[in-house]
Amino acid sequence: MNFKKIDFSKYCSVKFGNILDVAIIEDETFEYEDYYLIGSCNNIFLGTKPPPLAMLSKKYDYIKIEDNLLKIGGATPSGKIASFCKKNNIANFEFLSHLPGKLGGLVYMNAGLKEYEIFNYLVTVVTINGEKQKDAIAFGYRYTDIKEPILEASFELAYGFDKEKLEMFKKMRSNQPSTPSAGSCFKNPTGDYAGRLIEAVGLKGYRVGGMEFSLQHANFLVNVNNGSFNDAIYLIQEAQKRVYDTFKIWLECEVVVLDERFMGTASPLLNTKK
Repeated sequence: MNFKKIDFSKYCSVKFGNILDVAIIEDETFEYEDYYLIGSCNNIFLGTKPPPLAMLSKKYDYIKIEDNLLKIGGATPSGKIASFCKKNNIANFEFLSHLPGKLGGLVYMNAGLKEYEIFNYLVTVVTINGEKQKDAIAFGYRYTDIKEPILEASFELAYGFDKEKLEMFKKMRSNQPSTPSAGSCFKNPTGDYAGRLIEAVGLKGYRVGGMEFSLQHANFLVNVNNGSFNDAIYLIQEAQKRVYDTFKIWLECEVVVLDERFMGTASPLLNTKK
C-alpha cells in the first residue's frame, strides 16, 4: 500500500491540522473499511485524533464523453469540470465554478447551490464495490447514503453552457468570506437559515482563539489568526447550544468533523441534542 504525507495545515481550506500519512487508493482491491476517504478537504475540520485517512490516486482524475454521457473520475476537481464544460459548451455544471471540491466528495454530500445540486443530472455512480443507478441511492439536501469510495460518476449530457447562470452563481457566492474556512458550517434547517439563527443568538463576529463566526456571513467559521481545531469545536458547540436553547432548533453540521472524539451518533456534534 502506498502512502502520501500531507501537511493539513496547508492542504485543508480552513488551514489547521497536523502532518499525516494518507493511504492512496489505486484500484478496487483497496480495503477501505478502516479508512475515512478525503478529497480536497474544503469542508473538513481535522482534529488531533483523526481516523486513518485515504484518498484516490490521480488515476481517478479524468473527464470523458462516452455513450452519450459525461463520465467524471472521483478525484477530479470541480474547477476542472467547470472549465471542461465551458470549453465544450456543456450545460448544467455552471454552478461548479463556485463550488470547491472533488467529484467524489461533491456526489457523496450531494453538494450544490440552492436548488442546483450534483444529483440533478446524475445517472450512475461507480463505487469501489461496483456501479449503482441513481434510483438505488437515497439522497437529499447535502446527504446521500453512499458508504463506499466513489471512483466515478456519469451524468446526462446536454449542450448549451449558460454564461448568465455563471454570473448568477458568482453573485450567490459574493457574500461569502475569503478568509480561510471550510465553507458553510451548518446545514440550513427546514424553513430557516443557519446564518440568521447564529446572528440572532449573538454569535456573528464572535471569536475564540483564532476562529470566528464571520462578520460577513455568520454561518462561516473562519480562521482569522492561527485558529485551531479546539477553537472551532468550542464555537460549533456554543452555536448549537445557544440556538437550541433559544429556538429549539438543532443545527446539524455541514462541515465534516474528523476526530475520533467527535464522530458517530453518540457525538455531542452532528445529529444529537444530548
